[in-house]
Amino acid sequence: MYKSANEYYKQKYGSKVYKLSLDGGFTCPNRDGTLGNRGCIFCSASGSGDFAAKGNNIIEQLENAKKRVETKNKSGKYIAYFQSFTNTYAPVQRLKTIFYEAIKPDYIVGLSIGTRPDCLPDDVLDLLKELNQIKPISIELGLQTTNEKSAEYIRRGYKNNIYFDAVKRLKAAGIEVVTHIIIGLPFETAEDAVKTTLDAVRSGTDGVKFHLLHVLKNTDLEKEYLSGNFKCLTLEQYAEILKQCIEVLPPDTVVHRITGDGAKRDLIAPLWSADKKTVLNYLNKYLK
Repeated sequence: MYKSANEYYKQKYGSKVYKLSLDGGFTCPNRDGTLGNRGCIFCSASGSGDFAAKGNNIIEQLENAKKRVETKNKSGKYIAYFQSFTNTYAPVQRLKTIFYEAIKPDYIVGLSIGTRPDCLPDDVLDLLKELNQIKPISIELGLQTTNEKSAEYIRRGYKNNIYFDAVKRLKAAGIEVVTHIIIGLPFETAEDAVKTTLDAVRSGTDGVKFHLLHVLKNTDLEKEYLSGNFKCLTLEQYAEILKQCIEVLPPDTVVHRITGDGAKRDLIAPLWSADKKTVLNYLNKYLK
């Protein structure tokens, strides 16, 4: 088995904690012309923010997101989660305003920020250290793969050494790191996924999020898929590769996610991933 995020948060905060997904209105260097205009090959128009709360400001988003789950959350504790696009890609003063607003409510016990390893300049790192003195901060880095050919194919936009350096700097600053890894990238093998996992462990990451590669409408990956250039994994294939990846993790590495799912309205493939409950039940049973 593995150390789950649920188990980890109970140890850290003394109870179950829910994440509230927010939209800070950020963009990405892979979309604004700095590195490119089309984003990563798999990225939707919302930049993975399909499930973010709506609202005119951060507090309103938090309240709206909390209403969705508060009947299930007896502890009343939440983590503010900036997920869509690149959430450190803005002037530091703007980041400071947004992040301080997000951690202001008493019910927010921590802050989770999704970003790119190449978007962590020193002034932003100083801000994160400052915030981390108030409430625990976790930075989620989109590594996806350490196969450089795959990284180029998906238009990730940075080399592996940038990721390793970012983790080193974050850890030196006392900030928790969670690494995103995609299983099932076109032309990759199980060995590639395991190597990426081992590389993330070697970097010093505290946790990992494993994602199934899924194809969404209006992405360049959709064109590749419909052209027959690659096939998506079956549930059985995904489960076996996931198991191999988890088996190489140290016992204290937290597994924050064992699969990912896109919005059903935009899902092209694999269609089995749309039944999230069934998928999670299967994976948990398989991993045991």
